[in-house]
Amino acid sequence: MKFCLKLLALSAALTMTMVATAQMTDNTQATNTAKAGINKSLTDEIGAGRGTLSTPSSSVFIINRDPFRAIRRGRQLFQRKFTRLQGQGANEGDGVGDLNTDIAIGAGLSDSCALCHGRPRGSGGSGGNVVTRPDSRDAGHLFGLGLKEMLADEITTDLRATRDLAITRAMQSHRSITMKLASKGISYGSITAHSDGTLDTSQVAGVDADLRVKPFFAEGSTISMREFIVGALHNEMGLEASSDPDLLTASSGGRVVTPSGMVLDGSKDTISPPPQPDSQNGNEIDPAIVDFLEFYLLNYFKPGHDIKNSATDHGRSLFAKTGCAQCHVADLTINHDRRVADVETVYDPVNAGCTQDGFCFFNSLFATASALYQDVNDGSGFPDLKLPLENSFVVKDIFTDFKRHDLGQNFYERNWDGSMRTLFLTRALWGVGTTGPYGHDGRSSTLNDVILRHGGEAKAARDAFAALKPNDSSALMTFLNSLVLFPPDDTASNLDPGDSTQANFPQFGHGSIKLTVLFNDPTDPE
Repeated sequence: MKFCLKLLALSAALTMTMVATAQMTDNTQATNTAKAGINKSLTDEIGAGRGTLSTPSSSVFIINRDPFRAIRRGRQLFQRKFTRLQGQGANEGDGVGDLNTDIAIGAGLSDSCALCHGRPRGSGGSGGNVVTRPDSRDAGHLFGLGLKEMLADEITTDLRATRDLAITRAMQSHRSITMKLASKGISYGSITAHSDGTLDTSQVAGVDADLRVKPFFAEGSTISMREFIVGALHNEMGLEASSDPDLLTASSGGRVVTPSGMVLDGSKDTISPPPQPDSQNGNEIDPAIVDFLEFYLLNYFKPGHDIKNSATDHGRSLFAKTGCAQCHVADLTINHDRRVADVETVYDPVNAGCTQDGFCFFNSLFATASALYQDVNDGSGFPDLKLPLENSFVVKDIFTDFKRHDLGQNFYERNWDGSMRTLFLTRALWGVGTTGPYGHDGRSSTLNDVILRHGGEAKAARDAFAALKPNDSSALMTFLNSLVLFPPDDTASNLDPGDSTQANFPQFGHGSIKLTVLFNDPTDPE
């Protein structure tokens, strides 16, 4: 209720809030008449560093007491064009070294996260391509990244609980015990525990023997968003977060809980350490920057749905009938959701502001934000804590099983050392309608191409698709194309439904997903 009341009370302020773009300059260092860009300097964004719940302007304080500002600040840091004076460049080895042992040399040098993840405009989307492999890698979109991290972590917990139970039963019964490995309706094979506590993991399927599901990168090689962020800052931007306290502790065998609530336990998992300090600048990225980026991606929008009709409904049924849904599982439930809000984005031409004759200004989508937090007065005299409810949440139409599969030679990937990668994580299909070209390497121009490229474990589903009648294959494509990404700055929402009476509409007043109205102080823009 407080969330809705705040929207109503601040509706008049919507027209005063600046609209952001894709990559963004810093208004404090690159002035412009339009005043388009980031309003705070990098020093102001870092504020008091990580701090505590009692340290105003620190990342921990803002994340817990002003979370929508924290999300927005993370977004501004994601879009920020870092300068050489701020430590940007050179990247790994400055392009010199042995690619056989250090594939990061092939990463492209960027000045912002948005250069690789910026399509659609202003989003944490796709768009980059790097030569970390001989035949390149495409940068996947980051929509729903926090949901992926939470699902993978909960699946890991379930699988390891089954493993530990098998060991206990085997040791108590003095005989070998085999148990099925399953979580959220997905089978990961089976595991056998022996009476001496040893394990037979030969029948484990789709995941490593340690049962850790790694949801990031095409091969499934990284556990957490924090590792992903610190690694990208180093590899793609030449920015060294060498003093990150969480990765330093966890990579040395310790256990930490990041400000976004992710548990990193080095006694159970191999956690990537932060990079070494820059030879000239030392540590270049304050932990607060990583904190804000992690919190931003934890809460980042999930993909949306374009128009639904009889054709998309028929295509969805064919998607299941052909066997595609065996690996691309539609809905998965999170038990404890760490986000503070959810945004549901759907085809809604009326609320999107489309005219009666079907003319839409930028798109025909409308986003509805809903709160997932509780206010807690901790008696500190500071603003209330706004803590996640941590209820269950059904993640709809993600279309993945978080398993690695062999999709046949058409998907195999050459490595710089001459070896061949044959197993890849099932790509989540949400947003697939707006993320071409396709495949981890971007080698398939169309959805039809990438589906027909499937083989190996997916050959039966591929053949069933190839055998469809033209009308049926068209319906299936229509369904897949309805799974879309969207530009948050150009998508109307209940936070900013738009105002067509504004001067210079639609460049102004077109509506957006505008978090500013949810700040503790909306008059202080990011």
